[in-house]
Amino acid sequence: MPRKISTDDGRAALAAVAAASAARLDLATAVRYLLQLLEEKAPGHTVEVRVPPFGAVQVIEGPRHTRGTPPNVIETDPQTWIALATGAEQWPDAVGSGRVVASGTRADLSPLLPLRP
Repeated sequence: MPRKISTDDGRAALAAVAAASAARLDLATAVRYLLQLLEEKAPGHTVEVRVPPFGAVQVIEGPRHTRGTPPNVIETDPQTWIALATGAEQWPDAVGSGRVVASGTRADLSPLLPLRP
């Protein structure tokens, strides 16, 4: 993540998203803020979490990945990521419906979600 998003800015973006009044910048800030919280909660380089087009982080301790496509990848859309990270949606439901694509033996965020912004 290029710059740290302040708690105030992150919460304001999440509030705008929750109120359905979010501009694209608010949506991007909310996604990046929640990715930042995940990175802080589970530092590491074993699993890559992608939320295109707004961000990606590597998290969870374990074998470090350095080249090519990581063996453990999670990808989802911004709205699903926000719902998962805030507890509005459960991991198994999002994976089961195909809104989260998770590959690799360590690509499971259910023990880490929801995040507490």
